[in-house]
Amino acid sequence: MLDSERLALACWRDAAKQIGAPIHEEAILGMVGMHTSKTRQWLLEQFGPNYPAEAMQATCHEIYMLRTRDEAIPLRPGILEMLDWLEVQGIPKAVATSTRRSIALHHLEMAGLLSRFQFAVCGDDVAHPKPAPDIYHAVLNRFALPATACVVFEDSDFGAQAAHAAGCRLVIVPDLRQPSDKTRALGAPIVASLHEARELIKNW
Repeated sequence: MLDSERLALACWRDAAKQIGAPIHEEAILGMVGMHTSKTRQWLLEQFGPNYPAEAMQATCHEIYMLRTRDEAIPLRPGILEMLDWLEVQGIPKAVATSTRRSIALHHLEMAGLLSRFQFAVCGDDVAHPKPAPDIYHAVLNRFALPATACVVFEDSDFGAQAAHAAGCRLVIVPDLRQPSDKTRALGAPIVASLHEARELIKNW
């Protein structure tokens, strides 16, 4: 919903400059949709055991929070039209994000989206983050609906794998990083935008 990947790229790059550590786009994009509890190990795997992963995490988080404190993250194209269409159809909506609740709700509120969802399940609300299906099981329990009655829109490998594992219908809407071979093997439709996603589900 939010165009956060470009912002994250900039924040990681600026954090690397600030502490004098290497970073590259492939490593950053590999963290798209990743829960923060897993980013330290990811960075160590990418750059070796002596990499200042904790300092990088802390510095990037500080930069990110400063840049989003008083200014909304831009919306991804098509999100407003998607929400409008879902509301006309009377279809309830929820957010399922790996981001911590306090941060996620702040970003959604700043973007003017929070009130358009029935509820949100966030990364710190579940025991096991994406790609485990816990977050989607929590959403299904709140809605009291079977997985097959729910459609999930995901932009990351971790999120797509979580939704698939939960048994939900899935549409993948990638941004900067295209789905991995593992994610493509799930057989879910991959579309270029939320505009295309909306047209697709009209026929479901």
